[in-house]
Amino acid sequence: MSKLSREDVLKLARLSRLRLSDAEVDKFSDELSEILNYVEKLNSVDVTGLKPTYQVTGLKNVMRPDEPKDYGYTSEELLANAPSTEEHQFKVKRVL
Repeated sequence: MSKLSREDVLKLARLSRLRLSDAEVDKFSDELSEILNYVEKLNSVDVTGLKPTYQVTGLKNVMRPDEPKDYGYTSEELLANAPSTEEHQFKVKRVL
């Protein structure tokens, strides 16, 4: 694979809505070319007969029991430290 041109990098930057300086264009041209060369090497590897690896631990549906824990505090004690409460709950600003 040949090196990516400045125009290629600028087109990618425009599509990604990025503003790049001249130094960044030169830097990314080299880096992206190296990445594409590596992907080309990976594509040339013979993987016939190999099973896909979706995950490597062998674990399936690992779950813990859903049990309540007692941390030694009541809800009233915890809410006493809150700056604002309403109906036995922490009151916070709306997050949109």
